[in-house]
Amino acid sequence: MNPKVDWFFSKDTKWQKEYEKLRMIVLDCGLTEELKWGCPCYTFEKSNIVLIHGFKEYCALLFFKGALLNDPNGILIQQTKNVQSARQIRFTNVKEIVKMEKILKAYVYEAIEVEKAGLKVKLKKTSAYKIPEEFQKKLNKTPALKTAFYALTPGRQRGYIFYFSQPKQSKTRESRIEKSMKQILNGKGLDG
Repeated sequence: MNPKVDWFFSKDTKWQKEYEKLRMIVLDCGLTEELKWGCPCYTFEKSNIVLIHGFKEYCALLFFKGALLNDPNGILIQQTKNVQSARQIRFTNVKEIVKMEKILKAYVYEAIEVEKAGLKVKLKKTSAYKIPEEFQKKLNKTPALKTAFYALTPGRQRGYIFYFSQPKQSKTRESRIEKSMKQILNGKGLDG
């Protein structure tokens, strides 16, 4: 246990019992406990293996390379269609966690083996994502924007493509593009 992470488990939250049980299970697998992104993160030789986090409807164990794990129990969930590597196992009560303890440990041990083997998730290239028509027109009209956009990291480019693609209405997509142009021109991602 890492004292720097204790505050996360001592918070009065809807998932406090579930978090504590997940912590015991993961620590029992010999991983190092750290605090990353405000959540307990468990590492093997400084590589992220699994993270404990919670949402309104569920709490979850997130496996960073979950896409590479066998899933004989069919319990790994891709959080959104754009998530390429990570997979979650979700819980709504501590009884589910207790019942699945052996299975959860097996998944954690497999994730450690994936890391030891140096396996990597083959990620789609940014160029494989379709740029929304409204943004493509803006890039074609504004050379400085085009230069700035393609100078961004691939992750930031994907972030903007996803953000601009989400709305169903063209008017909303255009509004998002207009509001984001300054950020792009300044070489910044969506998070500023």
